[in-house]
Amino acid sequence: MLRTSSYTIYVDLPGHNDEMLLVHGYTGAYDRVSRRVATYLRSQELRRPPKPLYGDWSPEPEIDGQVAVPSDETLEVLKRRGYLTTLTREAEEAKLARIALKLHERSRRQAPSYIIMPTYDCNLRCSYCFQDHMRTDPRFQHLLRRIELPLADRILAAMPQIEALHGLSGDTRRHRNIGFFGGEPLLEICRPIVDRFIEGALAMGPASFWAVTNGTDLHAYHDLLSPTLLSGLQITIDGPPEEHDRRRIYADGSGTYERIARHIDIALEQGVKVSIRLNLDRNNIKDLPALAQDFVARGWDRHPGFSTYTAAIRAENEKTDRKTTFSTWELDCGLLELRESHPELAVIGRPDESIKFGARRVMGQSARKMPEFRESFCSAHNKMYIFDAFADIYACWERTGDARTRIGQILDDGSVKINTGVSDFWRSRTVASNPACRQCRYALHCGGGCAVLAVGKTGQYHANYCDGFASRFRANVAEAYLDHVTGEELGYKGGRLCDQ
Repeated sequence: MLRTSSYTIYVDLPGHNDEMLLVHGYTGAYDRVSRRVATYLRSQELRRPPKPLYGDWSPEPEIDGQVAVPSDETLEVLKRRGYLTTLTREAEEAKLARIALKLHERSRRQAPSYIIMPTYDCNLRCSYCFQDHMRTDPRFQHLLRRIELPLADRILAAMPQIEALHGLSGDTRRHRNIGFFGGEPLLEICRPIVDRFIEGALAMGPASFWAVTNGTDLHAYHDLLSPTLLSGLQITIDGPPEEHDRRRIYADGSGTYERIARHIDIALEQGVKVSIRLNLDRNNIKDLPALAQDFVARGWDRHPGFSTYTAAIRAENEKTDRKTTFSTWELDCGLLELRESHPELAVIGRPDESIKFGARRVMGQSARKMPEFRESFCSAHNKMYIFDAFADIYACWERTGDARTRIGQILDDGSVKINTGVSDFWRSRTVASNPACRQCRYALHCGGGCAVLAVGKTGQYHANYCDGFASRFRANVAEAYLDHVTGEELGYKGGRLCDQ
């Protein structure tokens, strides 16, 4: 029996009341149709979209009007594009799962990405930090050691072994992607460690290096800031100087804004890509216009390597009042409203611009005709390896420092021991491993959401964490289409470095 695919997404187009955009969840199709055709498709759905097992999905837009059967030609197009199917709901769900697992198999064969944590220590005391306990609770003081140089050599020697686990041969021309994270990875005292990794990796073959840093000690790394060495930095700024200096502070309570700004100036001048992360809540979002004006006044927006992105602060510890936090969808709506009265906020990236950019690429004439599907949420589930000062290996940097969650170790003889049970637990999370995601029309665009946040909300690792994705996706796809038809330039410089 012919029915509407369970993975058909309906996108309202503001100002185009007679038309809608259809997006298919696993064929990758994007099509503008009349509302009459959309109404017909909705009438052929055997049931409303299933509710998630955990969390909330946004409601689909209602479609009014008389149901009229489209022409035979239109019906054939709808079948070919995947919107009409003869598969049962169960068979189509199984098809979605097969596609996800095939994509995941391909992802796990990709070259690994490496993250080095020189130390869990940090020179700042940001109240919302998810690692706050490591610096403030004496019971975790033992974690604040640094990687020693012999361990750095063992980590470098472990990389070809890990690549072999991904089916990759010992090709000396293979490019390695190596990031530094902490704690604060670019503390002045960590310079010899960073040098050892950069020199050692380049001796093994081509490599690129980046860091997630607070930017306070970059004076010790000026000679490394270049397109060929430390080529990318992600630095957090939490508002204009006065607000930032209340949030991102040294242990003695002093602020950091001007010091960080001076270092950003230098990094941009030396050709480094700088991605500014803005951690926002209901208390500091109002300060964004002043911050945007400061970015422009400093000339940062004129550098091709400068970009920004916004992220909602999460209540990671008891110091953060949950009532002050946003969901990602609430944050995006708040930014959009601010932009209407403050055009200078164009320099501040919204949290979901990657969704919009992805849709624009599908729609463009020289576009990729298929979207970049996400069978899992991030690289923690396929190819990321994080090394700390204890020779432990982790999949996710928000679950480091606890030996129970490590996926492996580097032994004293330099060999790599993978903890198969823990590794498989992390690497198996996909939209196919969660029954709610398998039935969701947005699954391959969303990836199932963050595992850590899913655990925090539901207690279950393989649960979904939707974070309003349905509304976010439809809104950004609608914007992408309207920009496409008016010829608006893409203008997207990329988001967070840690997505590499």
